[in-house]
Amino acid sequence: MALRIFETDPDAMPKNTFSDDTVGRFHGGKSVDGIPVPLPEWRVTTGDRDVADAISQLMGGTPEETDSTSENFIEIMTERDKVQVVLSGPDAIASDLKLWNGSALIHHCDGVEFLSPDTDRGKACGCPALMEDRKAAAKAKRGPSPSISILFRIAEDYDLGLFRLQTGSWKLAEVLHEIENALNKVGSEALCVLELELVEYTTKKGRDVSYRKPVIRVLKSWSDAIADPTH
Repeated sequence: MALRIFETDPDAMPKNTFSDDTVGRFHGGKSVDGIPVPLPEWRVTTGDRDVADAISQLMGGTPEETDSTSENFIEIMTERDKVQVVLSGPDAIASDLKLWNGSALIHHCDGVEFLSPDTDRGKACGCPALMEDRKAAAKAKRGPSPSISILFRIAEDYDLGLFRLQTGSWKLAEVLHEIENALNKVGSEALCVLELELVEYTTKKGRDVSYRKPVIRVLKSWSDAIADPTH
């Protein structure tokens, strides 16, 4: 199910952009005392010691067991903000919009129509038409935010298994259509770059802003990459 956030605000579209049998997850941040903290390099979690050791060898960092009750209780704070990955195609990306109240999902839509509950599915969700208003409503906890799930394999160790990145990045949501189009053009498994890209700018009021955003760049088909050892 693809996001439909540009149907109501086409001018906001940037010009020119599933099974879950996973062995681990990639994170662009972590929670410290209940507060989300962004990270400059990827954090990987897994419940498999062999997977943790492999990630440590590939991306640096030391596997450490945490007190997390999640099945992915081993954490590796890697030394890389960029990694080459393999996506099966557009079906490797799932996206929708969600608003939570604690553990309760109180709004679930694709930007135009409700996706759940079943009694409301297909009905107009009432979200703002303009992208700016969508973001403002989400920031004020009055509207849903992107919920994007990406499944991939690590190119350097393809057989290690599937990993998942779950993100609420508006920046990524705005270019998902470009990524999906690029994956469609490849038409098979695609070699991509998954990166925490540094963004820096100064506001009109003179305030310096710096943050990392998740980025996916589609390079070429995986079969072509295998045939070309210089990839």
